[in-house]
Amino acid sequence: MARKGEASAHLYGEPRKFDPKFRGPIHSRHCTDVICCVIFIVVILGYIALGVVAWVHGDPRKVIYPTDSYGQFCGQKDTLNENKTILFYFNILKCASPVVLINLQCPTTQLCVSKCPDRFATYIDVQASYRYKPDQWNYFRQFCKPGFNNPRKSVAQVLRDEDCPSMIIPSRPFLKRCFPDFSTKNGVLTVANQTTFKDGRGKTRNVTDLREAANGINNVLDARSIGVKIFEDYAISWYWILIGLFIAMMLSLLFLVLLRFTAGVLFWIFIFGVIGIIGYGIWHCYWEYDHLKGIPGSDLTVYDIGFQTDFKVYLQLRQTWLAFMIILCGVEVIIILMLIFLRNRIRIAIALLKEGSRAIGYIMSTLFYPIVTFILIAICISYWAVTAVFLATSGEPVYKVMANQTLCKYANLTCDPETFNTTNVTKLCPGAQCTFAFYGGESLYHKYIFIFQLANAFVFLWLVNFAIALGQCTLAGAFASYYWAYRKPADIPLWPLFSSFGRAIRYHTGSLAFGALILAIVQLIRVILEYLDHKLKGTQNSFTRFLLCCLKCCFWCLEKFLKFINRNAYIMIAIYGKNFCTSARDAFYLLMRNVVRVAVLDKVTDFLLFLGKILVAGGVGVLAFFFFTQKIPVFAQEVPTLNYYWVPLLTVIIGSYLVAHGFFSVYAMCVDTLFLCFCEDLERNDGSTAKPYFMSASLHRILGKKKLSPKKAVG
Repeated sequence: MARKGEASAHLYGEPRKFDPKFRGPIHSRHCTDVICCVIFIVVILGYIALGVVAWVHGDPRKVIYPTDSYGQFCGQKDTLNENKTILFYFNILKCASPVVLINLQCPTTQLCVSKCPDRFATYIDVQASYRYKPDQWNYFRQFCKPGFNNPRKSVAQVLRDEDCPSMIIPSRPFLKRCFPDFSTKNGVLTVANQTTFKDGRGKTRNVTDLREAANGINNVLDARSIGVKIFEDYAISWYWILIGLFIAMMLSLLFLVLLRFTAGVLFWIFIFGVIGIIGYGIWHCYWEYDHLKGIPGSDLTVYDIGFQTDFKVYLQLRQTWLAFMIILCGVEVIIILMLIFLRNRIRIAIALLKEGSRAIGYIMSTLFYPIVTFILIAICISYWAVTAVFLATSGEPVYKVMANQTLCKYANLTCDPETFNTTNVTKLCPGAQCTFAFYGGESLYHKYIFIFQLANAFVFLWLVNFAIALGQCTLAGAFASYYWAYRKPADIPLWPLFSSFGRAIRYHTGSLAFGALILAIVQLIRVILEYLDHKLKGTQNSFTRFLLCCLKCCFWCLEKFLKFINRNAYIMIAIYGKNFCTSARDAFYLLMRNVVRVAVLDKVTDFLLFLGKILVAGGVGVLAFFFFTQKIPVFAQEVPTLNYYWVPLLTVIIGSYLVAHGFFSVYAMCVDTLFLCFCEDLERNDGSTAKPYFMSASLHRILGKKKLSPKKAVG
């Protein structure tokens, strides 16, 4: 056994020796990873410069307002299009799908108009009757090119030059673009209650010719209708949602306070509470399943009814409640089996949680530090999003030849709309148009827009990971100050959280940036792999799919491993003040020398905290369910009338989980820090008078080590 211990020590480094001067994070420090700190500051300055340059060249109006074939904004003030806020497509039949329309890549003339057409009409009919029906001509020509007022021009020439559309179709604006006013009547697709229309070229066509576009547009419009209803629900119920989140916050705080005194009892109540909630869910699903028995239509399957925007339809099916019941039964069985096999380890984890609760009780300010991390991440996200929008809208309008013929050699080549009609392109490719394509340019800045977008994404990931690292190191330093206080709480330094934050910023910005940089590189690679997988989908062979899948899996695992190593490295940085690589190595070796304790204490603690989050979210969710479904008589009159009661219900459940996660993440960091400090304490000291333990007497008794020195036991 001695040889095995020596081999393990050699493999995972030597345990630390006793240092009488060591007092945890409160000792003299020096700046670590200075080079990385300098690089990080330079990158931030460069990121600010990139944002300024993007702000100078970019124009967000290019995203907000649609752009016509001349590169002009629809609805832009002080222009001819000021009152023309909607984009109209001359021949929507040339557009394959709504995605093509939104991306402005439809090979037809696009014009800004003040309103969409509200009737069927063709240029042939209007031209034939313009002499005795001038009103029809005046209405139709508002959808022609600006300034065109020559009804005597031959139809062939008008359609060739696309001076006017060959037809107009009743439409309605969506995303500031005119879409055909599709509807269904008795299961038949119609436009303005008609199933046929004239295409303006001498043919009568069926509305089903637009089916490819109609299917996509109808889905989008249905989604829009649902979105409007959801927005209405939020507008009515936001006050009650905030009350639900406040209740979740109070429950989380109450849980953390009670944990200090009744950790064991409270956790077993939590565990059986989760089992009880799931059990109630199983009973409710069975009751609904049995109640629907014999009701006409309840035996249909989800496949039979297809996708429905009214989700209440699915709740009328027995199959839906049977599926819910099976899922909940599976979850219930898994939780019960885990509790049976992990019961001894759970008792050990509860003991460590009591110590963590005691530490948080002395440093209550740590519970509110996640707000600082949230603000920093929100700033990073906002800056990244604004910079990305300005970069995407940089440059001048670029025009390309949009040809109807697939064999046209000039297709997708750049062109000048002012001189396009004088070239041979229109002769060689009849119907070709010089249409606005996107914004760009030929300058050095415009050529590297894509590189700048990648840099924007990379620095964003770096800054977000740095904000998370700063929070972890700050909390670890505060809790390490508690552990390494020989007499608790007398030796705990004043303002430990603020002192830890100051140490992390002053001495270890470079180390935190180094760890964040490594993680950001891996995350950027994952983003690129996801992008490649999306772009190559449908064209890749089996080997390519397999290779991409393997790479995505490998980098996902690598990211998880790095997050684990970084988290513990930041704890070691907070304790010893060494550089990132040394701290990561020491943390890894320390964990490997105590791998059994890691599995028993750390992971089981994470599981119990997860159960706590589920119970908080589930408890508030059940309360919200009874409230929004008017099953609480006292508040029945206060419940707002909603389109979908599940909108505020899901918001409260998800929000409650996030609130609980914010508080419990501090607790998890506390437990992880105390665990590493405990392992360090065991390796440095032996409990004698010369080498006393720093752990509390209660933690010492639970973990069954040597007796404390008399002075420590008394203290």
